[in-house]
Amino acid sequence: MTVIALVGARRRVPLAAAACLLSFTAFWLAQRAADVSMIDLMVYRAEGETVRAGGDLYALRTTEAHLPTTYPPFAALLFTPLTLLDTADMRTLATLGNLLLLVAFAHLSLRLVGPVPGAGHARVETALWVSALAVWAEPVWTTLRYGQINLLLAFLVLWDLSRPPGRRWSGLGIGIAAAIKLTPALFAVFLLLTGAAEAVRRGRWQEPVRHACVAAVSFAGATLLAAALLPYDSRRFWSRMVFEAGRVGLPEDTANQSLRGVLARLLHTAEPGVWWAVAATAAGVLGLAVAVRAALRGERARAAVSCAATALLVSPVSWSHHWVWCVPMALLVWTEALRRGGRARWAATGAVVLVFCSYALWWVPHGVGRLELGQNYGEMTLSALYVGTAFAFLAQGAGQWIKPWRRNRSA
Repeated sequence: MTVIALVGARRRVPLAAAACLLSFTAFWLAQRAADVSMIDLMVYRAEGETVRAGGDLYALRTTEAHLPTTYPPFAALLFTPLTLLDTADMRTLATLGNLLLLVAFAHLSLRLVGPVPGAGHARVETALWVSALAVWAEPVWTTLRYGQINLLLAFLVLWDLSRPPGRRWSGLGIGIAAAIKLTPALFAVFLLLTGAAEAVRRGRWQEPVRHACVAAVSFAGATLLAAALLPYDSRRFWSRMVFEAGRVGLPEDTANQSLRGVLARLLHTAEPGVWWAVAATAAGVLGLAVAVRAALRGERARAAVSCAATALLVSPVSWSHHWVWCVPMALLVWTEALRRGGRARWAATGAVVLVFCSYALWWVPHGVGRLELGQNYGEMTLSALYVGTAFAFLAQGAGQWIKPWRRNRSA
């Protein structure tokens, strides 16, 4: 029966590949028709040029928007090959690379989620169908529109978390991703906490702690390499720029789908201050608790997505294109609906897809003039959809934790 299923799956792969290629082609044409600037890709190229010229990386202001350098120096080192390409070729290769990363990311998400009911062994086929649909989700569309590296970072993290236990160099992807952009470092914290919880419960802590240590060593190695090659820029970043969240952009911008952005719009202030500190701390504790609990129960997909959602919530700025983790989130709630059924689970699946594919956060006043500070409650609700969805996802995970606890107490 397994052989028959595999043969059937392989016969369906060409159809899925054709549908994926058709969707990607339509996407490509739509982006060309929209005359996308790929502005962040141009910033990456300018960073690479500054490194090659020996300039001041954090004094850089480039493109018509005068955007600054915001990533650690190691990222700028990785961007130097972009200077060897002309602009047209660079944009084409970046788009192709992101589309391939989307397929790989969907494949890793399916590996983490586990077998999809009704799909048998057809993981490649399912990944192609998922990619054909996911490319139209707002975070993915915007990632490709700007020429961003979000899919690369998510792929590196998920490559680590989806590997079988005991594999050598597990943690390398998380460490490299954190050296490029700091937010993925929360996954190393999650692994350490999981190891500590494992030690208390079962005395088996080595695997997640080793995983976290490899991540820490790889992060340190990449950071020290950048410090050796770019000592002045490294000193400036780690002593000053890392603390200047305002360099990234206006916190109330509707594209900022973090707790800080939601609170800035809710309170009609550019700096929510202590309110954000309290809310971010509470969200961090809740999110990491849900992620660790899921990991202890063997629910690797829920653990990974819970940690990713937590990182995006507590970060000072989480642009909408950072939320490419909507792909494994949607896959997880979909497969749970397939396995367990129930109207609530199917409604949750539809809600997640609608939130990330509706582009509703852009239906509100935004842009020049700081219009977000004057949003009404309806508009603030639309511009907080990603944050609300993340909290609903974490609340569902917490609810699965509370139910057995209540049963045990009542017994």
